[in-house]
Amino acid sequence: MDAQLLRSTFAVVERRAEHAVTFFYSHLFWHNPGVRELFPEDLRAQRDRLFAALTHVVTHLEDPGLAEYLAHLGRDHRKFLASPALYAAVGTSLTAAFAHAAGAAWSVEAEKAWAEAYGYVAELMIRGAEQAEAEGEPPWWDAVVVRHRRLDEDLAVLTLKPRRPFAYRPGQYVGVSSLRVPRVWRTYSLANAARADGTVDLHVSRIPGGAMSTTLVDAVREGEPLRLSAPGGALTARTAPDVPRSYIAAGTGWAPVKALLEEVADGPEGVEARLFLVARAKEYLYGKRDAEHLRERIPGLKVTYIASAPERPREQATERLLRALYACGNWPTHDVYVAGPPELLAETLPALQQLGAPRVHHDRLPTPGEARPLGTAEWFIARPEPHWHNPADRAPHPR
Repeated sequence: MDAQLLRSTFAVVERRAEHAVTFFYSHLFWHNPGVRELFPEDLRAQRDRLFAALTHVVTHLEDPGLAEYLAHLGRDHRKFLASPALYAAVGTSLTAAFAHAAGAAWSVEAEKAWAEAYGYVAELMIRGAEQAEAEGEPPWWDAVVVRHRRLDEDLAVLTLKPRRPFAYRPGQYVGVSSLRVPRVWRTYSLANAARADGTVDLHVSRIPGGAMSTTLVDAVREGEPLRLSAPGGALTARTAPDVPRSYIAAGTGWAPVKALLEEVADGPEGVEARLFLVARAKEYLYGKRDAEHLRERIPGLKVTYIASAPERPREQATERLLRALYACGNWPTHDVYVAGPPELLAETLPALQQLGAPRVHHDRLPTPGEARPLGTAEWFIARPEPHWHNPADRAPHPR
């Protein structure tokens, strides 16, 4: 693949991102009317994810991990009922959209380069889907809500029972879909280590304007069916028993960290660990009771609670967390696991690097600005505002 040509044409398209993606869906649905029913009614989130995925591919063309990323993406897209015919239709519409948006920057060479690149992407995604099918993995798991516990107006813990064995690793996330919001999938971290009864917990914080989070918190009832996608994510344990570790959790980032700590509690004794549990204010430390219980089960666990005053909640919480991290020692000997809002990660990860932590594990959705500056389309594909659980916050979040 001609990486330089792909990136140069994509840079032009990126400046017209909204126009390009709108043209793409219009072209796809006009030429393939039956495809529209596979997509959610509201395409805004779908458009963002499409362009973010394209940007991730373009910025990681030489990355040896790209093939694995695409195989997993293809495996995951089975829940959208993606078929080889759909991949072909998407490729045709994507090329048409890029040609339209690139204008004079589009050429025969550019069209050839993009056709080859998309063929490579589609082949790996289809291969990943076929491998999952050969291994007997379903496109999704049907589950039933066995418990719906409302912690307050904006936060709920859902306990689900998959109807067939559901294997995952603590720290992973899963896609969730409800018949109440057709064809919409949203990811949530699994909040527990494996249980004998096979149930799993989700911590769902309602985001104003978020159709899925509002449905799961307000509308879903016990006995109701949900669907779960195959688990994914990199925030899984990879620390030897004799190596100390630190955990940093903010907001509903507590869910995957809680699962990781439950795994430690179920393992061999003698683990040295420390937990920093962060919230906007002390009344929002909804995980404190579970953290205290885990401290009883893990004798070597030290817990630090960090909260801020209401005036500047995000800034103060982050500032106090950073002060707490710098006050601790032995970072070069610790494995570190971090989960929380994107902006907290953006401030915490450089500090951990400066402190000498050699192995910092976290999950982060691919962001378009990782490898190069964004163009004028930045507003369209920028990171979302961090959402900290706050029952008192009723202001609409910017989209």
